[in-house]
Amino acid sequence: MIQKGEKKKAMTSREIQIALIENFVNMQKVLTNLSVKFDVLSDNISRLLQVFEIAAKNFISKNDDGTLTKNDKALLEKLDVLVDQNRTIAKGLTLVEEKIKHKLYPEEMTLKKLVPRPLERQNPSGNPPNFSERPRPKPLPRI
Repeated sequence: MIQKGEKKKAMTSREIQIALIENFVNMQKVLTNLSVKFDVLSDNISRLLQVFEIAAKNFISKNDDGTLTKNDKALLEKLDVLVDQNRTIAKGLTLVEEKIKHKLYPEEMTLKKLVPRPLERQNPSGNPPNFSERPRPKPLPRI
């Protein structure tokens, strides 16, 4: 630990070179490890894709005549339910986002309702709309 009266000892160029070499070797070890892990991940993804392909081929081969079994119908019904739930969740998230925006920026939300967008304004003269009249967004709050 360095005391108040002591000065930091300056590193010599030889010490700096040794430290740089050690850091470079350590970085190479980390990059090699990362490369190996990416190879393993790539192999696992390839195997997963093969499983999906086999499952799809089996599903198609079972239904060569085009008829659906009871299991297939149940699966399709479950997928339909999931799609409907996804739509409901997306609508809910959109509503939540609008409420949060309204609480954070109430002035802008009322302006959006009262003033139409510049492209929607009716301009009888045929001149392009003046975009400089748009309200500028407020800066984000600091956290």
